[in-house]
Amino acid sequence: MSDETAANESANPESARPAAPALAPPIVASPAKRIQAFTGDPDFMTSLARGLAVIQAFQERKRHLTIAQISHRTEIPRAAVRRCLHTLIKLGYATTDGRTYSLLPKVLTLGHAYLSSTPLAISAQPYLDRISDQLHEAANMATLEGDDILYIARSATVERLISVDLSVGGRLPAYCTSMGRILLAAMDDTSLREYLDRADLKPRTSRTLHDAESLFACIQQVRAQGWCVVDQELEQGLRSIAVPIYDASGQVLAALNVSTHVGRVTRSELEQRFLPILLAASRDLCHQLFG
Repeated sequence: MSDETAANESANPESARPAAPALAPPIVASPAKRIQAFTGDPDFMTSLARGLAVIQAFQERKRHLTIAQISHRTEIPRAAVRRCLHTLIKLGYATTDGRTYSLLPKVLTLGHAYLSSTPLAISAQPYLDRISDQLHEAANMATLEGDDILYIARSATVERLISVDLSVGGRLPAYCTSMGRILLAAMDDTSLREYLDRADLKPRTSRTLHDAESLFACIQQVRAQGWCVVDQELEQGLRSIAVPIYDASGQVLAALNVSTHVGRVTRSELEQRFLPILLAASRDLCHQLFG
């Protein structure tokens, strides 16, 4: 699947300039509302928070956005969005063609600072590479970020299994991914129900569990068994299995998975051959990190 095509532009008989693209749907629990919650904190920098929200408004399928689109997605006033973009351009993090804005590669340095300093991402890479070599499939690690999983380490294969690019820093909905369900299973029941109430539970395929009660029961089962298989719920033909990574106190720190194509690996093979390798890698990584 290629990048989403730009929205159709309506004709404007009063101006030679092209009409603005259709506005992207607003994000649930908008950044502006989250920022507003800190009103009254004298040490909270609203301008910095708004700048970070503007950066996060850009996605793989929305790489070029207008000020109006960013304002709509974040609910931050257009004047503030304009100032944030001006600052990002001056610092080399963004660019514009005069109408739309996009991020520049320098923005990757923000994530690199984390990835180059966290023991988890650094320590996990050899394990992911080993898993990928053993199973000849892509191996991944992710943490929970908001309502999505965030890829923090990856060992890819030559073949691309999924239409979206799952490079480090990529995000996917938690409810329909194997790593997401592992991470959701680590929540208490109250937090899990709050997530299911606010999440945008869309059917990604005909197999996707997108009913809150069905997902709650499924995640309870994942919690009990300690691993998770998701079979063509994120994308047709994609099958994956995930296990948790624990910290020193026994809390779930991240999730580890292997993804494959249904034409190569059966579900029973995932459970019988892949699962022991993943569990061993998780155990060894935890031992290396925490002793």
